[in-house]
Amino acid sequence: MLPQQDPRPGGIVTHDLAKTFADPGRGTVEAVHSMNLSCLPGEIYGLLGPNGAGKTTTLRMLATILAPTSGAAYVDGIEVTRDPLEVRRRIGFLSASTGLYARLTARETLSYFGELHGLSRETREKRVEELIEAFDLHKFIDQRCESLSSGQKQRISIARAVLHDPPVLILDEPTTGLDILATSDMIDFIASRKDQGRCILFSTHILSEAERLCDRIGVIYSGSLFASGTLQELREQTGREYLDEIFRTLIAEGAR
Repeated sequence: MLPQQDPRPGGIVTHDLAKTFADPGRGTVEAVHSMNLSCLPGEIYGLLGPNGAGKTTTLRMLATILAPTSGAAYVDGIEVTRDPLEVRRRIGFLSASTGLYARLTARETLSYFGELHGLSRETREKRVEELIEAFDLHKFIDQRCESLSSGQKQRISIARAVLHDPPVLILDEPTTGLDILATSDMIDFIASRKDQGRCILFSTHILSEAERLCDRIGVIYSGSLFASGTLQELREQTGREYLDEIFRTLIAEGAR
């Protein structure tokens, strides 16, 4: 029987985490297998991998959207299958597929989700104003979400994910759809969460983001965490200097 709490407090820890799917054409598909990773409070951990490598499946299991087939995952000390509601209280989750309610304004959306998280009216209003400032939402905060551009919607989705100031952030390609200035603001915001002791796990296809932000980087290939370490450790492992070269080298090794 799995323990309810991991002995290491806070952050994210997985032990042999796995997820399989039944596919009519391919049979049983191992999307993730034997996944062992950790992301501690005050740390940014980046997941890199080609499309279909298992990044999003891993993040969705940690966010309690998908149930693991086997293994265990702990978020802020809570095992995800034991108390998924408590895990959801402790995370901010952003996915590329996250939608917004079309007929609500951006402000109404943030206020609504603040209420769902149990924030008082005074606290909700304060947090909304803070996020308007942090993500430069002034020009469209009172527009309906259906009228927003993809980049504006992404900024609202990010603000919604962090509205309740959770100790753990799980971000799936958070800068998708953002322009250069908004991307820069988002990177600064992620860095500020680390400085405040938050645990941040995120996936990205933009290697410069990982190079700039991450304390450690994990490379996923074919559902498995193939390599993990600081940028310097990965340089020593591969004999390559730049992250794009490191990534290509590791993926080539994984494909053998």
